[in-house]
Amino acid sequence: LRFRLAGYPRKHNEGRVEVFYNDEWGTICDDDFTLGNAHVLCRHLGFVAATGWAHSAKYGKGVGRIWLDNVNCAGSEKSIGDCKHRGWGNSDCSHEEDAGVVCKDERIPGFKDSNIIEVRKLWPEWAACHRAPGYGAVWELPLRVLESSTGFPGSWRGVGTWQAPCVTLGTGQGAQPARAATGRVAGDTSAATGHAGRGSGLLSPHRLFTERQQLNYRLHSVSCTGTEVHLSMCSFEFYRGNSSAACGAGMPAVVSCVPGPLFATGNAHKKKQRQQQQQQGQPRIRLKGGARVGEGRVEVLKSSEWGTICDDRWNLQSASVVCRELGFGSAKEALTGARMGQGTGPIHLNEVQCRGTEKSLWNCPFRNITQEDCKHTEDAAVRCNIPYMGYENLIRLSGGRSRFEGRVEVAVGAGDGDQPRWGLVCGEGWGTLEAMVACRQLGLGFANHGLQETWYWDASNVTEMVMSGVKCAGHEMSLSHCQHHGASLSCRNTGTRFAAGVICSETASDLLLHAPLVQETAYIEDRPLHMLYCAAEENCLASSARLANWPYGHRRLLRFSSQIHNRGRADFRPKAGRHSWVWHECH
Repeated sequence: LRFRLAGYPRKHNEGRVEVFYNDEWGTICDDDFTLGNAHVLCRHLGFVAATGWAHSAKYGKGVGRIWLDNVNCAGSEKSIGDCKHRGWGNSDCSHEEDAGVVCKDERIPGFKDSNIIEVRKLWPEWAACHRAPGYGAVWELPLRVLESSTGFPGSWRGVGTWQAPCVTLGTGQGAQPARAATGRVAGDTSAATGHAGRGSGLLSPHRLFTERQQLNYRLHSVSCTGTEVHLSMCSFEFYRGNSSAACGAGMPAVVSCVPGPLFATGNAHKKKQRQQQQQQGQPRIRLKGGARVGEGRVEVLKSSEWGTICDDRWNLQSASVVCRELGFGSAKEALTGARMGQGTGPIHLNEVQCRGTEKSLWNCPFRNITQEDCKHTEDAAVRCNIPYMGYENLIRLSGGRSRFEGRVEVAVGAGDGDQPRWGLVCGEGWGTLEAMVACRQLGLGFANHGLQETWYWDASNVTEMVMSGVKCAGHEMSLSHCQHHGASLSCRNTGTRFAAGVICSETASDLLLHAPLVQETAYIEDRPLHMLYCAAEENCLASSARLANWPYGHRRLLRFSSQIHNRGRADFRPKAGRHSWVWHECH
């Protein structure tokens, strides 16, 4: 059994309960529903308990089968199947009686979070996929980009086999299905529209390609409005019977994707994007607090001050507008409840309601915030679909106690079908910024430590240094994007013990000084030297204090109060363990 929450409007810990049974998603009827039922279902969904439940399709009517009716749980059962009920598929209910649950916003430790806020759709969440055959689980129907000698993509995977959508010339299909498709795999969807089924320049080479293999068609008459976040939300029809003989009047659908700014390759692309950024000026939207590219708390610039967005009515349409505005694909998840950490400062927007066609979040209807409406515990966040670039295949860790730590090994010379050669990175100059990029490239989150010596992780037969002088700004997606010495290696200590290493973490603290408080409380004080012995021992005084006539005289000090906020998703702890702390007599 698999379970998910669905419906709209809702937050991540509430919704209509849907259960996957006998290869089909269905709902549960609200007859005789109790809080005990909700407790069991919330545990299935990875939450510790339920705080309530909803009847009469509060989160919208589901589709498909109503799998369970007259469910009666005590609340301690391991599975909903252990509770009393009328039997699977035996129900006298309609979807107007679909049950929902409200779970306590506390996860079961170690439970893998897979709940995604979605509107109604026809099958499970599609995988974001780009040049990645086989990406995703076997039951998904993701879009796959098919490589050929002509370089034209456009094929789908059904359950167990790859199958293609048909596009018939002259039927009006084209721009909108391409937008829905490319929103999943490219950044600039507007530039990718209008390429499906138009123009002989695209179709002729592709026809040559399709003649070389037998295609099975699954869908036809795909019709999108352009606001959908994935193709499963468009209207379409299934082919029945002999799918290989289908699509006689048409041919496979084709899309052409244009990379967003972060994924552009080649100087011409990058120069054009730099010009666009200069024309647009300072961006008015950004993502903060996310460990990976394309995820984070949404922050907007208003009246010269960055602030957050309240999660009331936050959904995939609004999240997709944010993602596309930032140069990513459509949204994979619309996150509520400050899942990417709490922001600071003002909360600028509430009840954002985008249609999905807007170029910017600022073009969407929203309500200005009042003090009583929202707190930072309700900050909205997003996870965007990004193109599959394959960067994680060019780096690995070895020798660590877990998959989150180890000596860094990188692949070089992996082009033109050659086997990659694995080597080490020189630890000289290796620090936190470089470790941040390595952890991001590995898909392991944030960097806890960047290590210049790794003699205690000597568990690999890789001994050759292949990269040195690595200097990152911290935002790069791959170590190869950072400055480095290239083929001219220069490393004073070339032994394996001096190879670079990392310790990564899924979550991290994020400290922010409350600057206005420093300004408001700052003052000058003349303080006698005999009261400053501790400050001198801790090197808190200027170097000229050593020449003073102790304990006579005084020093002029700048005094202020400070307040430091932790906006991250982990507690802040000193890097040094307690065993190495030193008791200081001044404290």
